[in-house]
Amino acid sequence: MRPVAGRCDTCLVQLTVLIVDDHEGFRRMARALLEADGIEVVGEAADGESAITEAARLRPRLVLLDVQLPGIDGFEVAARLGEANDPPAVVLTSSHAAGSYRRRLTQGPARAFIPKDELSGEALAALLG
Repeated sequence: MRPVAGRCDTCLVQLTVLIVDDHEGFRRMARALLEADGIEVVGEAADGESAITEAARLRPRLVLLDVQLPGIDGFEVAARLGEANDPPAVVLTSSHAAGSYRRRLTQGPARAFIPKDELSGEALAALLG
């Protein structure tokens, strides 16, 4: 597989992702899917607080962020990540349809929403377009 990259002025930049979900099985499956598509998964987090810590430490280009997390939810995590000097792109995900979160999705800083059953490296790269 060719690595998936995003265009950054005149150079190609490897797409790096932090996966945030409280279900280990989903994190494992998402990692396998994304790595099979040539995306570098730089880390994982199981809750909102560790997502914020890991995003600051690892500096991924994209955070794949579950909406429903223990403690602070994905919308609050996205808002906090958006306050960084050079914030990562945030793509929210859920097993529920986007319509369940329509108002919060349009008002928040997340770049996009992708249902868990539609996740792929190609889909994430397209969202960064």
